[in-house]
Amino acid sequence: MPPAPPCPCTSGLRYRECCARYHRGEAEAPDAEALMRSRYSAFALKEVEYLWRTLHPEHPDRARPKEEVLRELRAVASGHKYPRLHVLDRQPPDETGKAVVLFYARIFEKGKDRSFVERSEFRHDGTGWRYLSGDGFPASESPRPPETLTLANFSPTPSPAGRGSG
Repeated sequence: MPPAPPCPCTSGLRYRECCARYHRGEAEAPDAEALMRSRYSAFALKEVEYLWRTLHPEHPDRARPKEEVLRELRAVASGHKYPRLHVLDRQPPDETGKAVVLFYARIFEKGKDRSFVERSEFRHDGTGWRYLSGDGFPASESPRPPETLTLANFSPTPSPAGRGSG
């Protein structure tokens, strides 16, 4: 029997020991970072129902028809390859319950690099952690190598001088 595949979230664990239980609804991600990693894996594995389920009720897509959002998520997930995720920094929940994760997602579309850096916000909805919002930019526009970014030096709009230098 071949070994179980590694988890797309790049945790170093096998999928069945990592994000699979969240995707199957057997458990909730214990924190914002685990949720963010499981959402990256869900894109890689086309688990669009999970992506819908883990949107916070205040996320704008929740006000749209579910089938429309699922169709869009399927198109994005199917049209891209997701080879690597780098979690760059994280911030535990603040006094309002909002947690933050900064990540660099390696993504390719038909051989073209579509990688990006995003500062994502998450909030618990009483059942589990949910994706609330995110600000980011293409990795190619990063003012420094994306792997060196932290929450302290991240700006959702790279300076014009830094464009293309990453």
